[in-house]
Amino acid sequence: MCGITGFILRAGVEPAPGTLERMIERLGHRGPDDSGLYREGAVGLAQSRLSIIGLETGHQPLLEPADGLALVANGEVYNYRELNAALGAAGRVMRTGSDSETILHAYAVHGLDALERLRGMYAFALHDRRRERLILARDRLGIKPLFYARLPDRVVFASELKALLALLPESPRVSAPALRQFLHHQFAAGEDTLIEGVRRVPPGEALVIDPELNLTHHRYWSARRVAPRDIGPEYASYELGERLDAAMREHMRADVPFGLFLSGGVDSAVLAALLHRHGAGRIHSFSVGYRGTRMADELDAAERVAAHFGFEHHRLELELDQVFGRIPHSIWAADELMRDYACLPTSILAEQASAELKVVFSGEGGDEIFGGYGRYRPPRLERWGKGLLRPGSGGFRTRGQWAGRWQRALYGPALATVEPPDRAPFVAAWQATPGDWSDLQRRQYTDLVTALPDNLLVKTDRMLMGFGVEGRVPFLDHRLVEFGLALPDTLKTRDGSGKWLLKRWAEPLLPPGHLSAPKRGFHVPVGDWLGGERAARVGELLARNDGIRTWFRPEALPALVAARRAGRGGGRELFGLLQFAIWHRLFIERPGLTPAPHEDPLDWIASD
Repeated sequence: MCGITGFILRAGVEPAPGTLERMIERLGHRGPDDSGLYREGAVGLAQSRLSIIGLETGHQPLLEPADGLALVANGEVYNYRELNAALGAAGRVMRTGSDSETILHAYAVHGLDALERLRGMYAFALHDRRRERLILARDRLGIKPLFYARLPDRVVFASELKALLALLPESPRVSAPALRQFLHHQFAAGEDTLIEGVRRVPPGEALVIDPELNLTHHRYWSARRVAPRDIGPEYASYELGERLDAAMREHMRADVPFGLFLSGGVDSAVLAALLHRHGAGRIHSFSVGYRGTRMADELDAAERVAAHFGFEHHRLELELDQVFGRIPHSIWAADELMRDYACLPTSILAEQASAELKVVFSGEGGDEIFGGYGRYRPPRLERWGKGLLRPGSGGFRTRGQWAGRWQRALYGPALATVEPPDRAPFVAAWQATPGDWSDLQRRQYTDLVTALPDNLLVKTDRMLMGFGVEGRVPFLDHRLVEFGLALPDTLKTRDGSGKWLLKRWAEPLLPPGHLSAPKRGFHVPVGDWLGGERAARVGELLARNDGIRTWFRPEALPALVAARRAGRGGGRELFGLLQFAIWHRLFIERPGLTPAPHEDPLDWIASD
């Protein structure tokens, strides 16, 4: 797990001295173990390394001079052993123990077709000197991030936005459509980011960049290729077990110890069972809850699972000020604005885990691929009504997070008139699905290409990498994703609940009664923190923030605060404004500023 960055220049252009060094310095938290630079003609590559596989020999950039190739990579190629055997038979000689070297040799043999052979989570940049091209590629599900910007004289790329900000020809500017999407849906989806001109490399794609800076998109995988299957529960259970075991065997490949984030829910409990089944031994597991709040947690359930499998369990019970002291650092770590409150405890878990480990397993993806969310099985009348009111996505992802009255009161002129519509990414995803898919499959797919890579996996990657920890998500092995998406609806949802097949398969492996407990999710008691005098103080400070004054109507803030204090809504809106104000200071006003892991968020709202 690492940070990568670099550029390709137009002919005749020279970078300012120290450009690569400044870029990779911004990514040091992703790779504290090592760093390396490469410069050949118009191309510069850099990597900061977190050593997981091939500890002593995996220094990057990796070079293959005979083929004119250079590589920097982030992530893991889990099937590197199998690929190396085939590549060795084809005459390739492996010089390191690193899984990233497999990418280099696979490309040398297969070209861009090598991408279809890789299994894992990765983002990489590969310079092919002979063909005069730079390739930027990202894994199928978007587990690992990769951003780029096409400037008049160069294309620059990086694992995080932070490394690109200093290279933009002008001060960073906010993208109004992306800001609207964040406010409405708690994240911005698609290729455009919150920084105007900076884009994401799409999951399952490679960008090929030539010396004239022309970009060609090469799509090597899409979940739309999955065909529905007619399969019964017995064979489906057998096949599920085979695929889970295959994914876990590969995901457990590491030259360092690993642990598990154990929430007490279904997905992390299944991972616990699989880790135990595959001989992980007495690994460290971590769970989190809160003191001084009315919100229930799953600490006891997580502890029972850990005891059942003999793990060394760490139970964290947090004070509210501990949790919300993470706000500035979590916003800095995330790069992209997202109102997923679970970023806060995840950040604390990552810091705790980093004292013991470099690798942690996590259960992201289980709901998306096995149909776990309640939003995947709405009543027919609700689905029909929502689809009628907001057409285009079958009644799915229709309602924004902000109440209409606060949009009208708080949005400034530039924000109120933005096009395209806020729901455009969800409508586009829904409309792209095959005609023989069910409503449930379309809902799964829409989340797989929007909320999963642009929200949930942002939390998993950036919160952990903020403390130099690699997150592994076995449910997002693409073979499992294809299997889950293809299943008949009846093997996903029954009797008003989801993940029927996964629960059926896992029940004999888990503590008795574990699967009968109600799903609570990874909640954060925001309402217990953002109220009373604190809400009033937040409102005062927001009025002194440059981003708020530019994009919103500060004169409407007192009414929002009053509603929040009186218990008449406004919580999501006030928290979203707080996040944007701090993000604006860190990424627009003062790029390069880094909060400590624990700070009073009120100190970071008002502009200097």
